[in-house]
Amino acid sequence: MTNKLRNIGLFNDSFPPVMDGVAMCVENYAHWMQESVGGVTVITPENQDADYSDKKYEVLSYLSVAVPFRPPYVTGISDLDPAFKAKLMRRQFRIVHAHCPFTSGWAAQNVAKRQRIPMVATFHSKYRDDFARVIPGELLLDAVVKGIVNFYESADEVWVPQESVKDVLYSYGYKGNIEVMQNGCDLVGEYSPEYFAESRRKLGVADGELVLLYVGQHIWEKNLRLTIEALGRINDLPFKMFFIGTGYAADEMRKLVEEKGIQDKVRFVGRLTDRARLTQYYAAADLFLFPSLYDTDGLVVREAAALHTPSIMLREASASGMLKDGESGFLIGNSAEDFEAALRSLNADRGRLEAVGLQASASIVRSWKDIAEEAIDRYNSLINRTKMIHPL
Repeated sequence: MTNKLRNIGLFNDSFPPVMDGVAMCVENYAHWMQESVGGVTVITPENQDADYSDKKYEVLSYLSVAVPFRPPYVTGISDLDPAFKAKLMRRQFRIVHAHCPFTSGWAAQNVAKRQRIPMVATFHSKYRDDFARVIPGELLLDAVVKGIVNFYESADEVWVPQESVKDVLYSYGYKGNIEVMQNGCDLVGEYSPEYFAESRRKLGVADGELVLLYVGQHIWEKNLRLTIEALGRINDLPFKMFFIGTGYAADEMRKLVEEKGIQDKVRFVGRLTDRARLTQYYAAADLFLFPSLYDTDGLVVREAAALHTPSIMLREASASGMLKDGESGFLIGNSAEDFEAALRSLNADRGRLEAVGLQASASIVRSWKDIAEEAIDRYNSLINRTKMIHPL
């Protein structure tokens, strides 16, 4: 790895204390790139709950407003914050990396154009699905998606977290080249058998209970109704299910759990920002449930795997491309019947769960430090290739 790179701009509309997968990606890029080469700046909307005083990198934030019906998300327009805009433009970047195609991404695009530097853009989410829930009519939806495609086509390099996600962006109408750049995990380490046993004890897991886990947004787009339907079908089994996170569907999820009569076996933990505490849940779990068709990459699936916990995903899901069925995880059809059958089979064969969890840990988990170093090498390569187009 070279150390020529300085002044990296990382742009995203979400950042901790918002704890979604993209925010975690940007935070880990910032931390490890700052450790490696320095000069890192994160650009993101203001969050009133944020405290960045312990960060070694700089965080520049701009005027924001809450996203309706999606707390704790915020958005904003950097052009409406002249003090921020002036400060941003005084920073001379070598490269900018946009992690979303909206307000922060537009700021990255503007910086790249004005400073004549390259821009990388990562396609993290199924944005059409996001907007389809709130935009009436296909014509308007197509226009929004066309704007997103135009954004990615303006980038010098476009990244996706895994090979299967290329098809999603191509289906939107994008025509250019796409590079795969995996996500990492900050939970990589050595964990003793005593730690796993102690984690189960602290969470009140009884002997013989199958511990199931979900971490992420509590929104119906994550296919959580299917999860609860499947849990209702295995009420005769000894299991304990933990839902960690928040979202607009949380109250309805609790009601559905009660309707299924499994409220004594299901716990809603809520938002959890303490990574050490979250690691205990991953360690205590036998199986991670992630039947989402919405996600392009399951960062939480990699986190679970780091603690030797395998995942169940849907065969047709874009995110499931990271798994090999029966080797590094389990793939099922998109039905409560398939989900139920898999849970019953795995409950009866705990040895298989353990073996697949170990294989998942070995095959789909990379440290964020490793990922950041690869990203820096790619940045430097892009700068060298485009220096005649974007002279500094």
